[in-house]
Amino acid sequence: MAKLIVKSPYIDTGAKANGYMEYIATREGVECYMSYIASRPGAEKKGMHGLFGDADNVDLEKAMEEVSGCKGRVWTHIISLHREDAARLGFDSMSAWRNLLKTHRNDIAAAMKIKPNNFRWYAAFHNEENHPHVHMMAWSADSSQGYLTKQGISDIKSGLANDIFKQEMLCLYKQKSVSRDELVREARKAMTELIRQMNTDFCDHPEVERLLSQLAQCLETVQGKKQYGYLPQATKRLVDEIINQMERLSVVAQCYDNWWKLSEQVRSYYTGEPRDRPPLSRQKEFRSIKNAVIQEAEHIRLNNLTFEDEDTNQLDEAIQEPKPIYEIAKRYRRAKNIIFGEAESLEQHRAAVQEMRALAENGYLYAQYRMGIMYRDRIGALPDVLEAKRWFLLAAEQNVTAAQYALGKLCLSDDTEVRDISEGIHWMQKAFENSSSWAGYQLGKEYLLGKNVQKNATATLEYLTQSAEAGNPCAQYLLGKLFLTGREIPKDENMARYWLSLSAEQGNRCAGFLLKSSEQARNPDLMLAATRLLHHLGRIFQEHSLPPSNPAGMRIDSKRRKKLMEKKQAMGHAYDDHEENCIHFTGY
Repeated sequence: MAKLIVKSPYIDTGAKANGYMEYIATREGVECYMSYIASRPGAEKKGMHGLFGDADNVDLEKAMEEVSGCKGRVWTHIISLHREDAARLGFDSMSAWRNLLKTHRNDIAAAMKIKPNNFRWYAAFHNEENHPHVHMMAWSADSSQGYLTKQGISDIKSGLANDIFKQEMLCLYKQKSVSRDELVREARKAMTELIRQMNTDFCDHPEVERLLSQLAQCLETVQGKKQYGYLPQATKRLVDEIINQMERLSVVAQCYDNWWKLSEQVRSYYTGEPRDRPPLSRQKEFRSIKNAVIQEAEHIRLNNLTFEDEDTNQLDEAIQEPKPIYEIAKRYRRAKNIIFGEAESLEQHRAAVQEMRALAENGYLYAQYRMGIMYRDRIGALPDVLEAKRWFLLAAEQNVTAAQYALGKLCLSDDTEVRDISEGIHWMQKAFENSSSWAGYQLGKEYLLGKNVQKNATATLEYLTQSAEAGNPCAQYLLGKLFLTGREIPKDENMARYWLSLSAEQGNRCAGFLLKSSEQARNPDLMLAATRLLHHLGRIFQEHSLPPSNPAGMRIDSKRRKKLMEKKQAMGHAYDDHEENCIHFTGY
């Protein structure tokens, strides 16, 4: 594999050292080093020496005087290629390297934190048998400027390598982009089923439950923010151990293994540096799971209620569709099937959206309800909650139960543009009076939480019972959960099993899971918390199932990097302000 090597030690002319380093930091020492790289055997010379810089013809004596007058650091970059690469790419001569360094001198100055007008440099090309290379001496005319981080060395190398290998890389990327796309398609197919399992399975892991309970106790003594970055080290280790225990689940281990292999294969197209796979708790792309662990433990500590239906895409109240007898009903059904289907072309989809809009504007109430959904869920239209509310209201006023329910949910949401608690309760109540079991379930939750209305255990029990008796599986599940845990209503295990069994019979897996936990005398809150972590991991894998197009070339802008570094310093991290040793960076 083609390779560029960059080494960047420096001489600190203001420091004291022993032996050779004490000498090299003197005026005579830096002059001697410059004379050596310009005149040593193997240096390609133009006249009496091989030194070159910004000017075409360099006076060696004047250059030596200039470098000896430096009051700060002088970096001695060594940039090297393998012989076969240098010969093939035309970098086996002084002129090629001189043109390359002159082209990139401002980029190198920026990487070294030196203003271009203060940047001073000289170099010489040594045509060694196995590794042709250049020695480059660089410093600032202003001694207060100039420092080089690992990232700076990487930036220097990246800029030079992109130029040296650009023709080969263009050809290589064209070839590899095809194989990369094929690889991604195949890998994502393999991961899809594993992600689906994580999003729907339950976490039966007693050790995770034990650790979550232990973490909840630890959080009792934590002051301030309950976030990973602010926790004591011992508590952080406990969070990491919970994540590592989650990794032991077969479905998580397989998915992480596939994800890592895919990421490394794609990364290998851009860099040749292999990496060891870190534990899941140390994988940067999965950092959000740390605070999810803390949040679940905090729910346990505070004995908070959680709602598992919020982890799924709960459907709106079903609408009584018109029978396709009349022409207008046929037009509506045809447009709806295209808009909310997947098999039609873009042109047909656009035409169907226009048809639905025309029907809605002409007062067809079912089309008005669908327009509200389209604006709310960004289906064939830009997201616009105000437009969604307008269309829902038109249908709700015509006594469309589904529109009343959807309007009530929208007004009770946290979106400040449409949030109106009294209006939301009004339309949810109207939907409930029109026999909407989902409205009864939502009203039961509202009076249970007390976020938008005053908490009322009697109202909670009344709404949930009526909704559950109407066959709503979520109401049956929540009612059973409340009876099982004894929160807000008296504990009753017989009633809990009754409602959970009815919900489970309708396919509610959470209900079946709670029944199992009650039979095993295990804490249902801990089991559900572990399950929510599993679902959260599934979402993260889904979000990161497609690796970046150029992992080796990812960069963060300088202002953002500076802010992050300042934050890290405030938290006690050391700032990497220079590199004292030779550092090798390979990969091209």
